[in-house]
Amino acid sequence: MMGAPGDIEDLIGLMARLPGLGPRSARRAVLMLLKKRGPLMAPLAQAMAHVALSARDCSVCGNIGTEDTCPICTDPRRQTGEICVVEDVADLWAMERAGAFRGRYHVLGGTLSALDGLGPDELRIPLLVRRVQEEQTREVILALNATVDGQTTAHYIADALAATGVQVSSLAQGVPIGGELDYLDDGTIGAALRARRRV
Repeated sequence: MMGAPGDIEDLIGLMARLPGLGPRSARRAVLMLLKKRGPLMAPLAQAMAHVALSARDCSVCGNIGTEDTCPICTDPRRQTGEICVVEDVADLWAMERAGAFRGRYHVLGGTLSALDGLGPDELRIPLLVRRVQEEQTREVILALNATVDGQTTAHYIADALAATGVQVSSLAQGVPIGGELDYLDDGTIGAALRARRRV
């Protein structure tokens, strides 16, 4: 029985690697794209090629943008003396959607995990300590996922920042154990940020 041609099968295989898409969902998505080649597939391919060349990590916080320094880090209104530490860019975007935080961010790029070989240096923790000292930060808010790895990472960061004298707090009410910021609604994120507590 004949299947899709090799190039199309390759595209289906690549799409199936995306979160939330298995082989069947990827096949349906590719078939829909092929049906709408002109209005959808060609512009999508162009946009993906452009973003692949232009996207870069912010040299200060780790957010994704198109410049060396992201708009959040260059906005003078964001110089509040607060840094919100998040696990990844999806969490930063979730915090921004909530509109409850007006300071700056620091994206770790994951959580401490011996199994995955992720230590403090891979997570940009030394850079966070340096930022706190250089930017005269008053408070670091640990907005990490309420998982075992997230809480382990939060305790490690609190210990690493102890000598700086900065106030370290974490999100409180509203974030369920085992929950992830990217899946929470805006009201829950806002309530959790307002009810943060000292570590």
